Amino acid sequence: MELLVIIIILALIFDYINGFHDAANSIATIVSTKVLTPFQAVIWAAFFNFVAFFIAKYIIGGFGIANTVSKTVMEQYITLPIILSGVIAAITWNLFTWWRGIPSSSSHTLIGGFAGAAIMAHGFGAIQVNIILKIAAFIFLAPLIGMVVAFGFTLLVLYICRRARPSTAEVWFKKLQLVSSALFSIGHGLNDSQKVMGIIAAAMIAAHSQGLGMGINSINDLPDWVAFSCFTAISLGTMSGGWKIVKTMGTRITKVTPLEGVIAETAGAFTLYLTEFLKIPVSTTHTITGAIIGVGATKRLSAVRWGVTKSLMTAWVLTIPVSGLLAAGVYWIISLFS
Repeated sequence: MELLVIIIILALIFDYINGFHDAANSIATIVSTKVLTPFQAVIWAAFFNFVAFFIAKYIIGGFGIANTVSKTVMEQYITLPIILSGVIAAITWNLFTWWRGIPSSSSHTLIGGFAGAAIMAHGFGAIQVNIILKIAAFIFLAPLIGMVVAFGFTLLVLYICRRARPSTAEVWFKKLQLVSSALFSIGHGLNDSQKVMGIIAAAMIAAHSQGLGMGINSINDLPDWVAFSCFTAISLGTMSGGWKIVKTMGTRITKVTPLEGVIAETAGAFTLYLTEFLKIPVSTTHTITGAIIGVGATKRLSAVRWGVTKSLMTAWVLTIPVSGLLAAGVYWIISLFS
């Protein structure tokens, strides 16, 4: 039971790190356009991250993404040391990419770590390949959807506002950025908090199979305090901010105006709500990056700094295998002492 408690604590620490690592996703454009100060922006985003808990529980009526994550590994192969190894690897990679200012995916870090430790323990037959392939496909589909939606939305808004005075339009779009940032923050909370819930659920199911205390039969039996704790942890993490990544997301990909900020955040939120409906965990980082690229591409393709974008894409593709290898190494070390 002690190991289960350690896993839950580490998972919530990961959730907190995820919050400040991904704070840039929902506040980068609102900070770079000077609609809010960095401090105001993180408070704003954290509040709506937490609002997502009540939306998931009382409006959506469930945590579908958490269920998907918990089934990444075949249930009969899930053990507490495997989950512990995955969480340690995920925390390590998240801290490294945060330190380097790389907006990598916390989602894929966690899933890659979980799968990598299981493969090290039981081989490739231990993982649900169809689920992992579906999640991996959205490494490319999520930013693509965000980019296409943002591109089309930008053209539509520019056409509707073609006769508006630039100064008046900018005032309105600065106000609308508060709304779009809130929508994206809700999407962030819905998506990312559930991934940690899925890992904790898997640990509690494994504990039940071993006859330990705090175990549950299925994710449907997950106590309310787990969901509440996960949404609280990511909200507190968001309040801590992540300024290196804010700089990358808000200024280095393309210069963003209030109008473009509204469109990027709205397109990103639309993509996150779509994947929530599909119960597929995606990266909020990938989603908002794709949306920002879509906005920049409407001006001209050269407005997007493709060198920066290429570096981001490289980090995205590497995240799952690197996290998997890290988790495999951690599991090997743990197995030496068990």
